[in-house]
Amino acid sequence: MKSSPVIGISCSTLVDREEDAHLRFSLPEYYVQCVLDAGGLPLMLPNIDADHVPAYLSRVDGVVLSGGVDVEPHHFGQEPHPDLGVVDSARDLFELALCRGIRAQGVPTLAICRGIQVMNVAFGGTLFQHIPGQVPGAIRHSQRAIRHSAVDHSILIEEGTHLRELAGTARTRVNTFHHQAIDRLAAGLVVTARATDGVIEGAEDPAHPFLVGVQWHPERRRDDPLTQALFRGLVEAARQTAGAGT
Repeated sequence: MKSSPVIGISCSTLVDREEDAHLRFSLPEYYVQCVLDAGGLPLMLPNIDADHVPAYLSRVDGVVLSGGVDVEPHHFGQEPHPDLGVVDSARDLFELALCRGIRAQGVPTLAICRGIQVMNVAFGGTLFQHIPGQVPGAIRHSQRAIRHSAVDHSILIEEGTHLRELAGTARTRVNTFHHQAIDRLAAGLVVTARATDGVIEGAEDPAHPFLVGVQWHPERRRDDPLTQALFRGLVEAARQTAGAGT
């Protein structure tokens, strides 16, 4: 039996008020279960000093960049919008370095929600800090539903992209919990999906073995065929690059 590819998953940082404001690194179970379902072995990557990124990347076969808080706007040359949400400076620095290492070393990666935003910023792109105030005619992108697995709006998927190959369809509906989104696309990335209002919902690097970003939360829809295809695609790419000695 082949060993399972090790998939590193980035974490959120929480403040434990009951433990003298100590920090905790946190990861929703959804991500872990989706990696396991796809045949990977999940490994949490806490947000520590970015100098440790090369050591992490030498020990994993693939990466999931998970969702979380807003990206600080100074990383893409802007001042804070009045509706900018909570930020995490240490996480930003760690994940920006992680993204650059991922691209340089060809590490298969699935970037989810905040993950696609960090990916775009790491490679020189910018973000809308608050869609309702910066995108005229925008639909609602931060859904209100009792179940996080509920779908909310449609996306249109570009032909000839890795995402289209995985989805097997030109249009689908997704769950959505964001108020930031890609504005100027970074060099080397291509748009793979948009919402009906034009907001970018997917991007990827066609020169990379598997660097796929989605703005929605597939991990919260574990039984969805597209979720399964995304995580299987990541794990299979990780298995292939590991076998090739990448």
